[in-house]
Amino acid sequence: MRTRNIAVLMGGVSSEREISLRSGNAVAKALKDAGNNVICIDVKDENIKELDHKGIDVAFIALHGYFGEDGGVQQLLEVKGIPYTGSGVDASRIAMDKVESKRCFLDAGLRTPEYFSLKKPVNLADIEQEIQEFGLPVVIKPTNGGSSIGVSIIKDGSNFHHHVGEALKCGDEAFVERYVSGRELTIGILDNRALPIIEICVSDDFFDYNAKYNSGKTRYFVINKTFENKTNILNTPPCAVGFLDAALYDKAQELAIEAHNAIGCRGFSRVDMLLDNKNDFYILEVNTIPGFTEKSLLPMAARAADISFTALCEKIVDLASQKSFVSIDGSIKN
Repeated sequence: MRTRNIAVLMGGVSSEREISLRSGNAVAKALKDAGNNVICIDVKDENIKELDHKGIDVAFIALHGYFGEDGGVQQLLEVKGIPYTGSGVDASRIAMDKVESKRCFLDAGLRTPEYFSLKKPVNLADIEQEIQEFGLPVVIKPTNGGSSIGVSIIKDGSNFHHHVGEALKCGDEAFVERYVSGRELTIGILDNRALPIIEICVSDDFFDYNAKYNSGKTRYFVINKTFENKTNILNTPPCAVGFLDAALYDKAQELAIEAHNAIGCRGFSRVDMLLDNKNDFYILEVNTIPGFTEKSLLPMAARAADISFTALCEKIVDLASQKSFVSIDGSIKN
């Protein structure tokens, strides 16, 4: 079997550039260690001329944000006839748009927090009144974006204008989502199978960019099933137990696969959800290109399933090499 030529696309021009470089370099090292010929490409424009005349067998997309997760680079690679990792053009575009994702979840019968949309230009007085009528607390998020950049929790209306401004710095649209208190869970999907569940526990209000990458205040627990009757499990502090009732555990994994498929994803993804104190699950979003850094959650879930980081990267490349997949509109793409 000949050595594969794999281009790892990383960097980019989005606000997540530094995280993308970390992800890309980690992936490149793993694929090199597995014996592949790896070409690292720091994407600085939308042409990616380095892909031409290189004999690329597969492109591993480690680009986060604009042009990486929104279907842009996927479209370019399809035009060039280069197989690539992860979801196709349509699913990437939908997953990047959190409001459109919510519509897909609702159409599939999945529960997601109530919301309403904002679009520039905004009348702050009208939005403030709408939020008060909607009911506090709420979360305000950019419609497009990742790594929780521009995300804020509004508990009492203070600094309201600042929070709206931060969300709209990331683009022309944002949305206000009802705050759901509960356990924050994330579930990796690999080849349409759910990986072990990870619970995220932060000492701050929520899992923002600083908590994800810089603060050291975040704890992660690989959740174990329990068949015991732990009636008070949801009344304990978040992450204090590291267990989830077996029926709820299985339900969470089933819902994660349903959310993955509702968007039309392929290969792999990571699904974020909340479990409230009534045992109801709320789908938050599907990440089509989750992080591959040393702190990233998909590799952590894979390790819990006895899949090494190198084996995970190799599996993702293998899935990309398959000849066809079904797009979200039901058509076959080669």
